[in-house]
Amino acid sequence: MPRQDLERLQLERLRATADLVFHKVPFYRQSFDAAGIRPEDIRSLGDLARLPLTTKKDLRDNYPFGLLTVPLDAIVRLHASSGTTGKPTVGPYTARDLATWGEVMARVYASAGVTSRDIVHNAYGYGLFTGGLGFHLGAEQVGAAVVPASGGLSKRQVMLMEDFGATVLTCTPSYSLVLAETALELGVDVRSRLRLRAGIFGAEPWTEAMRQEIEAKLHLEAFDTFGLTEMIGPGVASECPRHDGLHIAEDHFLPEVIDPDSGAPVPDGEVGELVFTTITREGQPLIRYRTRDRIRLTREPCACGRTLARMSKVLGRTDDMLIIRGVNVYPFNIESVVLAVEGLEPHYLILIDRPKDQLDEIEVWVEASVELWNSGEYWIRETEKKLHKSLADALGLSPRVKVAEPHSIQRSEGKARRIIDKRELGS
Repeated sequence: MPRQDLERLQLERLRATADLVFHKVPFYRQSFDAAGIRPEDIRSLGDLARLPLTTKKDLRDNYPFGLLTVPLDAIVRLHASSGTTGKPTVGPYTARDLATWGEVMARVYASAGVTSRDIVHNAYGYGLFTGGLGFHLGAEQVGAAVVPASGGLSKRQVMLMEDFGATVLTCTPSYSLVLAETALELGVDVRSRLRLRAGIFGAEPWTEAMRQEIEAKLHLEAFDTFGLTEMIGPGVASECPRHDGLHIAEDHFLPEVIDPDSGAPVPDGEVGELVFTTITREGQPLIRYRTRDRIRLTREPCACGRTLARMSKVLGRTDDMLIIRGVNVYPFNIESVVLAVEGLEPHYLILIDRPKDQLDEIEVWVEASVELWNSGEYWIRETEKKLHKSLADALGLSPRVKVAEPHSIQRSEGKARRIIDKRELGS
């Protein structure tokens, strides 16, 4: 769709959504009034920046159904986030919302070249988490056969991928490496015994170095995808075969990038916080929702021919920044360094502590490859020195480093837990 036509559609849908929440949701009526704006004041997409921002705290303050724009009996499904830091974030769906979800998830699969000839091994978790059912729905929309494996039982998953002839793998990027490792342990040669050709991975940030690791170990083409419960689940944005950013379904989700401190708009191409407005959600539309994800945005046409705006891979979060001795440290940056050092595996932990009456300390544990571990103590220590220097250069501080034995760091079947902050535990 030409951008001019797309922007006309976006404005039309934005005005309708603003009118809906203003008249149906007391929270938004109060927010609009406080900002001194009414739906009829929206005359261009530039007026979007005048609307109030919505935060996760606002969702929790209105938990569970305070932001609905429809009667509860019009809701046909409820999803929710994990709620590990408080009340869960609720995702209510009407029948029309589920149809929209199916449509945007079908685009995710189509972008990766998935058709009715494919068998999709879906190892995202099923349940309140949107991943499993979202990817299941999209696969059915394109006519592919779905294996609803969910997470866990990794040896069984490898067996099923081989026996059923799975051609597409969907799961978190960290779990894809667990499956690759499990196949190796079982003596399953991925290249000759599995038929995987594409993987669609999301739900956690991952680097280009991790993409290369996944592709090398599973012999497939890895596609990034982005979503969040507050919008619809997975399906908000996805990569095409050019792998030059994730195409945003901006006929449904209107993107902005803002300065996380001032809230001011950030020009395309610069890093800032991603903000979304849903413009087709029926059950719980959200206005200018702060995702806390740090990205770059471009509206230049892609070489694939699509005209939709593209977002970079998530470069970290504004709320997972670690402040160590006054230095801002993003875990994403540590991963980039770790994966660039030869002989190390993409399994790591970041440990932060504050000994009594001392400065904060940061320690990074990374698993050695089997080859490095078997090469002996000298090469392990040399690798630790190299990793230490690379991290010190990248972060501007001097962390302690430990190269750990293969398979010694606990694996995750869902989102990987990379950080243990003992300052928060009071130890």
